[in-house]
Amino acid sequence: MTIAVCPGSYDPVTAGHLDVIQRCTHLFDEVHVLVAVNAAKTPLFSESERVQIIREAVSSLPYAHNAHNTHDEHHQFGKIIVASTEGLITDYCTRVGATVIVKGLRQNGDYEAELGMALVNRKLAGIETLFLPADPILEHVSSSVVKDVARHGGNVTGMVPDNVIPLLQKRFAENSLQRSDNAATLSKRDRRVEDDE
Repeated sequence: MTIAVCPGSYDPVTAGHLDVIQRCTHLFDEVHVLVAVNAAKTPLFSESERVQIIREAVSSLPYAHNAHNTHDEHHQFGKIIVASTEGLITDYCTRVGATVIVKGLRQNGDYEAELGMALVNRKLAGIETLFLPADPILEHVSSSVVKDVARHGGNVTGMVPDNVIPLLQKRFAENSLQRSDNAATLSKRDRRVEDDE
């Protein structure tokens, strides 16, 4: 059985990610969609939220028709398993018996960054990396672009799975409200300081 791992931050999962995941289901017996946690970054969605969002998004893909089956930290949908790790991706690959890491590539310089990581992964654990070119229709889509558009109230339909849109809207509304509350608190403090002077 050939097992592939599709790692990423998935913050949030995009239509481009889903395209790569779906294409992997035609190439491999089992595809692990791995939320890789980067402690140096502050994500929009928590690790558990990202896993849940991906679970919902992949449940409608072909080869993901089996009933939800929870075991350990995995969530399995037919050929697709959704998991997360705070450790090295290569350690996860070794643990599940994966022989390849799959990464989607856009024409915006992804290759240079990903090639370096691919060489490290091969050196660490002998795991090869397969690069799949992005679908030209989705070439412009990235998690960063999606967040930027959504943050400013733009329409991200077609850039993300349908289940992501209301979650983005809610999260940015919460963040906006929190910023307003923080600004009001600071303003009150400033007024108190002025009154004390």
